[in-house]
Amino acid sequence: MKYSKPVKIVFFVILALLAVVWICPIVWAVFTSFKSNDEIISSDFHLLPQHWSLENYAEIAQDNEQTPVLRWFVNSIIIAAGQTLLVLVVVSLAAYGYTRLKFKGRDLIFNCLLATMMFPSILNLIPNYKIVDTLGWTNTFLAVIVPGAAGVYNIFLVRQFVVAIPHELDEAAIVDGANEWQVFRYVILPLIRPALTVVALFTFAGAWNDFLWPSIVMTDVETMPITPGLQLLQGQYLTYPGVAAAGALLALVPMLIMYLFAQKYFMQAMALNSGIK
Repeated sequence: MKYSKPVKIVFFVILALLAVVWICPIVWAVFTSFKSNDEIISSDFHLLPQHWSLENYAEIAQDNEQTPVLRWFVNSIIIAAGQTLLVLVVVSLAAYGYTRLKFKGRDLIFNCLLATMMFPSILNLIPNYKIVDTLGWTNTFLAVIVPGAAGVYNIFLVRQFVVAIPHELDEAAIVDGANEWQVFRYVILPLIRPALTVVALFTFAGAWNDFLWPSIVMTDVETMPITPGLQLLQGQYLTYPGVAAAGALLALVPMLIMYLFAQKYFMQAMALNSGIK
């Protein structure tokens, strides 16, 4: 669909305004992280620091027992990477099973799985916590990694990719002597790599930015990831917003790096229904 020039200008202005709304808080946080506390609480507002200072980052680097920011950072990397790997395994196998394997009630089970998407995820908090607590996983990485392993939307997304793969490829591999696992490993898996890449990117970002669930199951300061840990940082330094801003920017760095190096995959997520090359 082609738009006229005035319509394009209107779209551009709207997108520019939205970009400003999203960027302004980040810009404020960047400059605030380089200000001293006296300058932040001063009645004279200046966007740029009058005296650039690294004391807020030095405070974080101390990594004290109450707010071990660097430890939280490492925990977040372990949790996000572990959940991403587990999601890729579960989602790819589930998508293959719901399309290629024939068993009684397959479609009914899948439809019931899709029906769970109608319920808000917050309903799962209490049952999930009871399960995690019964298994003794509270304050461990498993409490955060395992519950997010089987996202229904991810299974549906990858399944749509598998559905588009011709069955003739499976049959040709079986004629050549391949078993079920080899068909999945050498035929299906390479063809759904674009979908799995997008799932991996969004899973990592979701696990890294998750706040509510880790705040519930991770009460030990040493095992806490950085996102819920920032609330402790804010409580510890209630009158020092510069330290809180520096911690927030530290949590933002991995997501920024991932986006810069994976822009084409994020764009690919917007066109996953275009088919398989």
